[in-house]
Amino acid sequence: MEILILGGTQWLGRELAREALQRGHRVTCLARGEAGEVASGARLVVADRSLPDAYDGVADRHWDAVIDVTRHPGFARRAAAALASRVDRAVVISSGNVYARHDDPGADESAELLPPLEADESDPESYGEAKSAIELAYRETFGDRALLVRPGLIGGPGDASGRSGYWVVRAARGDEPMLVPAIRDAAAQLVDVRDLVGWTLDAIERGLGGAFNVVGDRSTFGAVLDTAAAVGGFRGDRVEAEPSWLVEQGVAQWSGEASLPLWIAEPSWHAFQDRSNGAARREGFVPRPLEQTLADVLAWEREQGLERERRAGLTAERERELVALLRASRG
Repeated sequence: MEILILGGTQWLGRELAREALQRGHRVTCLARGEAGEVASGARLVVADRSLPDAYDGVADRHWDAVIDVTRHPGFARRAAAALASRVDRAVVISSGNVYARHDDPGADESAELLPPLEADESDPESYGEAKSAIELAYRETFGDRALLVRPGLIGGPGDASGRSGYWVVRAARGDEPMLVPAIRDAAAQLVDVRDLVGWTLDAIERGLGGAFNVVGDRSTFGAVLDTAAAVGGFRGDRVEAEPSWLVEQGVAQWSGEASLPLWIAEPSWHAFQDRSNGAARREGFVPRPLEQTLADVLAWEREQGLERERRAGLTAERERELVALLRASRG
């Protein structure tokens, strides 16, 4: 097939291009080319998607599929309009953030969506509304020829965000007391980037349309910690802290600097990592075991350097400070 990826120079887009090439498809990536390189074997068409002529360089041929990974509705609206007559199928890499509620465990694709963002550009606060608008743009243009892929947390080798690697790296760094939020039974859900990419390309090859939660199997934060400890060889103590205490100490949730990844204290988000993947499973999605994902993440993290500055998590020094402060408060 001839596949056009709008993006393709960052982690997920590059993995999509690499896997498509391995399957024998021809891949073109349309991007500014500033975020990174395209996969070896892919053709790069340099373009700025904010400009009216962005798609002139790919308007000279017919495409079997276009894959859009953008977070900006304006990019999607212009792409859908420009490519409508030249593309057989459109694929949106969307997000579970499109849903209006995140407190309904096991919710499926029929759940209510957020209202589409009217603006052309999004920011972190409007991410869910932006993805909803992007889905709408492609649904209106392509109808049942649009495939809407809604992942949750994506992990695996190459995860530069640091989220999926934090706990297994922490386990592998040593047996000093590990600070963990006291949310052992809270939901946790991770999809390996390789499983997400593989299923998406399977779906394109089969001509599948519609919306799908392509998320890992439902699990718990405690199970993730146990698996990370086993994979990383951690034998030290886990020091549990109440979410309210962590918030008071300025520990961020979910991701980013000075955070504890995968932790969400807000009750209205307690099922964000607890969505049904039943529809995708019925269409052949088979997520690999968490142990394999974390082992492969750890191998990749070792190559990058376990002691390097990370984009998510606590530094070793900050973790020691918090453990000492928590223990002192308990007498």
